[in-house]
Amino acid sequence: MTKKQKRELKRILLAAVAFVVACVLPVSGFIRLAVFLAAYVVAGSDIVLSAVRNIFRGQVFDENFLMTIATVGAFFVGEYPEAIAVMLFYRVGEFFQSYAVGKSRKSISSLMELCPEYANLLQDGEIKQVDPELVSIGDLIVVKAGERIPLDGVVVKGTSTLDTSALTGESMPRDIQEQDEVLSGCVNLNGTLTVQVQKEYRDSAVARILELVESASERKAEAENFITKFAAYYTPVVVIAAAVLAVVPPILIPGATFSDWIYRALNFLVVSCPCALVISIPLSFFGGIGGAAKKGILVKGSNYLEALAAAEIAVFDKTGTLTKGNFAVTQCILVKNTPEAKEELLFYAAAAEQFSNHPVADSIRTYYGKKLETERITKTETVAGKGIEAIVDGKQVLVGNAKLLQQYGILFSEVQAVGTIVYVAIEGVFFGALVIADEVKPDAAQAIQTLKRMGLKKTVMLTGDSKAVGEQVATELGLDEVHTELLPLDKVERMEALLTQKSEKGKLLFAGDGMNDAPVLAGADIGIAMGGLGSDAAIEAADIVIMTDEPSKVAEAIQMAKKTLRIVKQNVVFALAIKIGVLILSACGKSNLWAAVFADVGVSVIAILNAMRALRNK
Repeated sequence: MTKKQKRELKRILLAAVAFVVACVLPVSGFIRLAVFLAAYVVAGSDIVLSAVRNIFRGQVFDENFLMTIATVGAFFVGEYPEAIAVMLFYRVGEFFQSYAVGKSRKSISSLMELCPEYANLLQDGEIKQVDPELVSIGDLIVVKAGERIPLDGVVVKGTSTLDTSALTGESMPRDIQEQDEVLSGCVNLNGTLTVQVQKEYRDSAVARILELVESASERKAEAENFITKFAAYYTPVVVIAAAVLAVVPPILIPGATFSDWIYRALNFLVVSCPCALVISIPLSFFGGIGGAAKKGILVKGSNYLEALAAAEIAVFDKTGTLTKGNFAVTQCILVKNTPEAKEELLFYAAAAEQFSNHPVADSIRTYYGKKLETERITKTETVAGKGIEAIVDGKQVLVGNAKLLQQYGILFSEVQAVGTIVYVAIEGVFFGALVIADEVKPDAAQAIQTLKRMGLKKTVMLTGDSKAVGEQVATELGLDEVHTELLPLDKVERMEALLTQKSEKGKLLFAGDGMNDAPVLAGADIGIAMGGLGSDAAIEAADIVIMTDEPSKVAEAIQMAKKTLRIVKQNVVFALAIKIGVLILSACGKSNLWAAVFADVGVSVIAILNAMRALRNK
């Protein structure tokens, strides 16, 4: 919370205290008016001053003028508490809106962790730590184990495994050898790499991701506030109509008196006071936001609810959004398909991976599920980019990819399956293989089907994973379209192409969870982040955060948004219908001040009660 927001919160609390004191004090007449005026000054003096300043600047009919007319009109008819209550509601709504907008998109501090502080420049056989911006194309840099690659380039020496999750969102590390391209932002897990730089820092993957988030945030303007749009038309019409009603009839109609028509104009102005809309419309939106929060869906502003109700295209990331993001053994393929052979394969594979922190090792140990006696393991050695050689119970165990078995000259049958294939050989004999893949979330298929039943035109998946894995998940979930092997820049390009496929008033939503999804989340009409396990960058760039990590909540959020918009429209139609009716009666002299107050206060109460329904969700 900023200092300005803290000051605003203190002012709201002070105004609330002054309002309560004014209501409970046993005073009347001028003293009562003075007490409420003091509370009014605390609650809304700056809004009144803004309205006056804007009038001199030629900006007459804005929301500040609307609030001033509404509250001054309430004071004229003796409804002092209503005047202050309206101003308080308005300030609270503005405070929450300001807080949400301030938090949304502006913070990209988590993304800065992608930026390496230095590069190990290799010159004349010596390594110097320099600023990545000082490295030129063609220079050689050295990336040690545990360091982040500072610039895009090609490996000219060394083999290793890279954590590419910051760019691709995929938690499965990637094996790297000579002549392979590497991108800045990836972490070197083991081994030392010598890389020839191909792009300057300003053109590197990391720098472009940061630029994308910032530029997308600027391109995506906030939705215009409903009250501002309404005030631009409604307020000038009723103010001018009241002035004409007070002056013109006494001049043109024989026997008409100014006092009679001024009273009618005052009735007209009181009835036209838009308190019901000023209070109930923000309350409807905040009620919708509160109701969504109860379901674990955090909406950062009422404008995003309005946009969500118009969603036509739903785009999803794969890992961590539609899938769990934690890899598991999905198949155990055996040469001898017996329980004993399966037990033996799993034991030796888990034992060989006992001391590894690789995600593949974690999934194998979890699948085996039994405690291992470490004294039975006398040797483990990592074969960079291929797997592990271990000695377990005196036997040589090889656990890794096909290249590992080929290196040791072991005959084996290549497995054709979607996922990461881990081959196991014991004492030079091929025993079988384990297929390791990401698991689809239990409610992912339901989420896609619900979105289709709701009438969305298209459901799409964008992923950095392989084509085989991406297409299998898309088929399993029933998605309309899938694009695979995408880097963050590719995802942005695909998203921009999809934006051209929606209607003029339709919206595109993107749901993701990784740091690599931040540019797409910022550029989509509505960005939805999985907040339970999602990266801080994704959560900050998003407009809506799903704290339970359930993709089915996307459909729930759309349903709540549509319900909120229905309530808002009901309040608008109801309030205007009543007011127009009483306005006509006031102009004809058939309505008194009591009817005017009812058309104002009574309609406000009914609209507020209706707005509170937005908090309820079944």
